[in-house]
Amino acid sequence: MFNRRTRALLFADITWFFGEGMLGPLFAVFAQRIGGDILDITWAWAVYLIVTGLLIVFIGKISDKVNKNKLVFYGYILNAVFTFSYLLVDSPARLLAVQAGLGVAAAMATPTWNALYAKYEDKKKDGLLWGLADGMSQLFTGIAIIIGGLIVVHYSFDALFILMGIVQLISCVLLYPVLKSNALLR
Repeated sequence: MFNRRTRALLFADITWFFGEGMLGPLFAVFAQRIGGDILDITWAWAVYLIVTGLLIVFIGKISDKVNKNKLVFYGYILNAVFTFSYLLVDSPARLLAVQAGLGVAAAMATPTWNALYAKYEDKKKDGLLWGLADGMSQLFTGIAIIIGGLIVVHYSFDALFILMGIVQLISCVLLYPVLKSNALLR
């Protein structure tokens, strides 16, 4: 139905959102467990959004001059690294650092993913393809929130962060058809 690059980008995106979504509203509970209060949670979330917002335009501009495939891949890898970094968070200050790192990763991956998806999409099916990208990310994030809650209740936050990191790495592997077709691996 769709070409392999579009499919690869779509599956990688869905998987990325699934990995991210497992933390969802549990973020506030985790922040409280490491000694954070309402303002620390607010700052941590704000840092992520501000870093992403400040860098996304800049990195988007840079992506027009460099290999977008590499940039999206490195953004996904960096996201996995910072997801695993939640395992090292034991204070609000470290949480801010992880959130800033995740913001950098999102800024690297988001505009480049969008540009590549637009480049490889079937223009006759662009409404469906973008609907799938947006709809599936929402759907799988919702499912991930439930799974994340079950993992924390039955196991621990550490188990959740390990699984989230593994899922993030899987999203990197799912980019392979896009990377292979554009000689990133040479």
